[in-house]
Order: sequence, then C-alpha cells, then structure tokens
Amino acid sequence: MRVTQSAAVDLNLLLALDVLLEEQSVQGAARRLHLSEPAMSRTLGRIRTALGDPVLVRAGRRMVPTPRALAVRAEVSAVVERARALFTPAESDLGTVTRTFSILGHDAIAATHGPALLARAATEAPGIRLRFLSESHLDAPFLREGTADLEVGVIDGTSPEVRSELLVEDRMVGVARAGHPLLEGELTPERFALDADHLIVSRRGRLHGPVDTALAEFGLQRRVVSTVGSLPSSLFILRDTNLIGLNTAWGLPLARTLGLAHFEVPLPLPPLRLGMAWHPRHDADPAHAWLRGLVREAITGGTTTMA
Repeated sequence: MRVTQSAAVDLNLLLALDVLLEEQSVQGAARRLHLSEPAMSRTLGRIRTALGDPVLVRAGRRMVPTPRALAVRAEVSAVVERARALFTPAESDLGTVTRTFSILGHDAIAATHGPALLARAATEAPGIRLRFLSESHLDAPFLREGTADLEVGVIDGTSPEVRSELLVEDRMVGVARAGHPLLEGELTPERFALDADHLIVSRRGRLHGPVDTALAEFGLQRRVVSTVGSLPSSLFILRDTNLIGLNTAWGLPLARTLGLAHFEVPLPLPPLRLGMAWHPRHDADPAHAWLRGLVREAITGGTTTMA
C-alpha cells in the first residue's frame, strides 16, 4: 500500500499507531498519550488515510486490528523502540520508563510468579505494565508479529531468528485431592494407570501425551476422562473429584494452596525444559533486558544457558 510523503515524515503517527495497536482502544490510547478522545480519533483517521487501511475496526464493543495492522505491528513497534533507544541514555532510568510488556505463557506462570514479578515492577519500574497472555491452541509467530514481547514456558516451534534461553529443567509430578486412595501404599505403574481416572492439561485439547507413551512401554493404558486448557483450572477439578492429574514441580505451591497432595509418577517421563524466548529486535532494549532478568530471577534465581 502507498504511504503518503507527509505520513513518511510524521513520526508522531508511528508512535500513535504503536499505542493504538497495543491498547486496541481509542480511549486507552488517548489516556496513554495524554490526548483527548476526539484528538486521538482524528489521529487514527490520519493513520487510516496514510496506510489506506482501517487499522482498527469494530467487533461488538471492542476494536480489533485488521490483517494489514497485524502485519505491520512488529515493524512499527521495532521502529518506535529504536527511536526511544536513540534518545535514551544507555543507562536508562527504569523509574521513568512507560511501557506495557506482554508475556505469553502457561497460566501457571502468572499464577505462580505473577505476584513476585508485579511487586518487583512496582518497586523498580512503576511505569511498566505487565500483560500476561495465555497460550493459544494455535501456533503462531507471536514474537515476530509483536503480539507478545516475551514467551515463557516449554519453548518449541519458534521462528529461526528467535532468541531463546533455558531457565530450568523440571519434572512432572502427580496431583490428587488429599486423602485420595491412590496415595495409600506403593504406587506402581499398574495402580497409577488403572486405579483412578485421569485429567489432562492441554491447550490443544489433546487426550494423549508423554504419560501414555511411557505407560505403553509397560503394556498399560490409562482412562482419560477430561482435558482442560489451563493448569489452575485443573487443580480446582482435582480438588473436588477423584481424578488424578499432573503438575510441574515448580508449580506445586499453587497446588498446596488448594490443599492438594502430590506424588512421584512411577514412570520414566522426559524432563520439561522451561525457558523464555524473544525476538532479536529486543536485544539492545534496556527495559526488555530488565524484564528478562526479572523473569530469570523469579524462576531460577541464577544463571542459565542461551540457545
């Protein structure tokens, strides 16, 4: 699409476009940029004219970006970040930074580490907001498109240019309500598979996983009666039923909060490689480096490995 000469030199439109795509709201963007809503609406009109595209369209009571807006979102964000970096001292004062970072990951990340991350942010960078996004059942280049600034979890299927860092190797443990019959006596693969029905956590709704592969080596098959998309929701189900499920070892504090018991799974399960990933356009961004350090310390408290 053709961009007019006036739009090409008006960097304020780029900043406004970046905020509009982040807020997906004229009202929210106006508040962020300290403008009136009519002024923000006029700016959106100029952006639409410059791009020859509606950019944001109504969907019920919300506004959603058009395909063209999604296509340019990451590039716009990168240009704005580079401009900020150009006019910001190398040792930037996080206390004066105003940003919103989107962290994509399993719900358990926010539930387990969210309070500590928010407390640190409030102390060190009160102008930075953290937006936790749940994993989608679809695989998409969220980091490349700029939908997310940082991905945290089991990192797989990322774009070739994406940076990744291994944080910890974790293991899966069993979870059940306190007093569950399976917790009494020796737990064998046979008892694990046959003496209780199972609940699976899968963002894609899968009814089969590594546990089933391991059980097949023993000639066993479990009965999976349900699947849910998030770990926290599974814990509430496990608390009030006789189903058994799985949790990560680092997520056990969340299970204990609900009074759940855990047990070692009597199977040779593969380890979980928990890490974080980001697009290389954020490499030199001091605020993003701070965010990565925040997540790193919250999950590991130590050093990790780049991949």
